[in-house]
Amino acid sequence: MASAPQAANLPLLYKDLVPLNSNDHATWKTRMLENAKFMEDQHAIPLTIEEFIPASRNYPIIFSATDNPVPLVLMGMNEGVNTFMGEDGRFTNPVYVPAYVRRYPFLLAKLRPDTDELSLCFDPTAGAVGEFEDGIALFDDAKPSENTQNILKFCEDFENAGAQTHAFVEELKKLDLLMDGEVSIQQEGTDKPFIYRGFKMIDEAKLRELRGDALRKLNQNGILALIHAHLFSLQLMREIFALQVAQGKVPQVTELAAN
Repeated sequence: MASAPQAANLPLLYKDLVPLNSNDHATWKTRMLENAKFMEDQHAIPLTIEEFIPASRNYPIIFSATDNPVPLVLMGMNEGVNTFMGEDGRFTNPVYVPAYVRRYPFLLAKLRPDTDELSLCFDPTAGAVGEFEDGIALFDDAKPSENTQNILKFCEDFENAGAQTHAFVEELKKLDLLMDGEVSIQQEGTDKPFIYRGFKMIDEAKLRELRGDALRKLNQNGILALIHAHLFSLQLMREIFALQVAQGKVPQVTELAAN
């Protein structure tokens, strides 16, 4: 059996990765998780450009402050705070659930450094995959079941969306439209505002300066609509902050640190 990726390189949410195969998992099944406790302390979740419009209705959309920025939705204004999750590990209100979360505990991973081939893997610690009496089979006569084929298709679509998202960010960088973000929120009854930094956002001044072919290209390829969804969503930062206050999770450190 191929070795799983090293734990140090595991993506957000994943605690371990095991390649799915018919030899070791012939009788295994998948079942629905009773809750989403795996993300209750996550304040920022990766987002693809296909999700900007629906996600912008519920969450602020920002970009990580890294050399290769990644779009993120904010579920809390500080690390370890998720204002949308209750103590039972369930969403407190109906909201859009990012594909990154819906994909868990599966993902496509490169198992060997000498090839670009991706294999379907899963996180065995999630409790959603195992030798259960109930659930939906992963294999049928040593062949991937319809369930597994659907999971694989979802993961493949996610990878394609990820590639398109990377191209989108590269276009923003090319036009120098990303800037270091900062938001100041004044809480009633306090002398000093909470200042959040550690993320990137679209520079509206530079966006307004775009002319001619550059602006026309952004409009024709749909990027302009995505930019506006991001900018409008930033207004929700104050609502997220207010939720933290209502939940008794008012931060003492005012760095957003979304990187």
